[in-house]
Amino acid sequence: MNQFFLREGIAERLVASFGERGAKWIGALVLAWLPGCVPLRAEAPPPERAVVQILVSSQVPVYDAPWRFTPVRRSSGTGFVIEGGRILTNAHVIAWAKQILVRRYQDPRLLPARVVYAGHDCDLAVLELEDPRELSDVKPLAFGDLPPVQSTVVTCGYPAGGDQMSFTRGVVSRIEVQPYAHPGNRALLAVQTDAAINPGNSGGPVLQDDKVVGVAFQGMPGLQNAGFFIPPEVVGHFLKDIADGRYDGFPQAGITFEPLQNPAYRRVLGLGDDGRGARVDSLRAGGPAAEVLRPDDVLVQVGGFPVGSDGMIPYRGNRVAAGVAFQQAQAGERLKLSLLRDGRPLEVEVRMESYTGDRLAGRQYDEPPRYLIHAGLIFTPLSANYLETVGQLGRDYLWEGLARLTYQLHHLEAEAPGSARPEAVVLAGLLPHPVNADFGVRGRLVVNRINGVRIERLEDVRRALLENQGARHLIEFDGPEQGPLEALDRAAASAAHADILRTYGIVSDQRL
Repeated sequence: MNQFFLREGIAERLVASFGERGAKWIGALVLAWLPGCVPLRAEAPPPERAVVQILVSSQVPVYDAPWRFTPVRRSSGTGFVIEGGRILTNAHVIAWAKQILVRRYQDPRLLPARVVYAGHDCDLAVLELEDPRELSDVKPLAFGDLPPVQSTVVTCGYPAGGDQMSFTRGVVSRIEVQPYAHPGNRALLAVQTDAAINPGNSGGPVLQDDKVVGVAFQGMPGLQNAGFFIPPEVVGHFLKDIADGRYDGFPQAGITFEPLQNPAYRRVLGLGDDGRGARVDSLRAGGPAAEVLRPDDVLVQVGGFPVGSDGMIPYRGNRVAAGVAFQQAQAGERLKLSLLRDGRPLEVEVRMESYTGDRLAGRQYDEPPRYLIHAGLIFTPLSANYLETVGQLGRDYLWEGLARLTYQLHHLEAEAPGSARPEAVVLAGLLPHPVNADFGVRGRLVVNRINGVRIERLEDVRRALLENQGARHLIEFDGPEQGPLEALDRAAASAAHADILRTYGIVSDQRL
């Protein structure tokens, strides 16, 4: 009876007629009466059933005209179901989204979804369907470990906006710290593979033995047959962070350290030639590391990872930048450091915390830019988004002014600590009107002072203009040495303000 039961394909016909659940019940009943029979085995659902296509309609602000948005753009990406009936994808897939629709595997319906958490620093996001019951029959994908170099992985997704899922097989090429293109000012652990990762693949799972070992997220200009995925360690950090209902972000210790391989310099610091230790080069003022470390301290161990003289640590069979050791901690946790100070060993703890002081130096998402308009003068914070906007004007604008803006945003604080403004403000442009016709500065310069008030943030512009009782508004701009100085007739500027807004169809003169 046992051989007959299998040979005649009864198991397959039971599944076809009664489904897996009914077939199991009938198989158990037959097994109870006929002990010689083999029970039915339910096959695990294929992992692609948990992979979804994400269709997004978005609008991006125009940063040199910050009350405006670009036309609606449509794009697509990939995501996959995780524990809790939610969908994991890349943050860049859903950035600036006005509408998010999800299409399940081989399902023609478009299901509305919303963003629950977005970690733009690590390019990860969690979505939830408006009706979570739509995913109740989908088995979530499980996570695996960091895949070893030279092992094979498979990427799943919907590249180039195609409606059918694509599978590409490749080899893990290397594991190292890489700049994450989405934030622009963060570098985290990443895995390189020669499996094709194209637009539309973003947010899709990278599988090994049917477990998720990464999330596809970016390519690298100039590299052929190379894509990158976010490893399980970074994904796990993100998911652990949001478990309390809030995303804090990857913490920053506020340390820059340098390799220490010069034998002569090692002797100056009282070190042997044993390949251990990296030198603390600088500490961010007010950062947690500045409380316990000093320049020229030598980091020997971070969070249990030995630090080499090349500034690297051994990490799961790889050698990666020591910053990875700091990225293991969550915000609020304390990290143990072993160091040498003046040649003597020392043990300290650093309190890890999220850092937002360099927020404007990275790309911003989902919050429209702040601005203030007065008498046709457009003021807005200097940011990476703004620099990208003006940088797209072509070669004619690649001049000294753009270099000065870049220096103000990215390098001033490092070269002259304490001199950078919390939120440098630029004159983004002018809305032409007779009241500002004689204005020589046409925009794209950092504002230094208005009516004698140093401009530290956008609110200072508003205060300096409102509180001025003089005949003119005097505006000083940053520049070599003194910088340009411009003036507006105060009464005429106030009288023309409403007319300028009406002429250019601007509903609000500010977003603060």
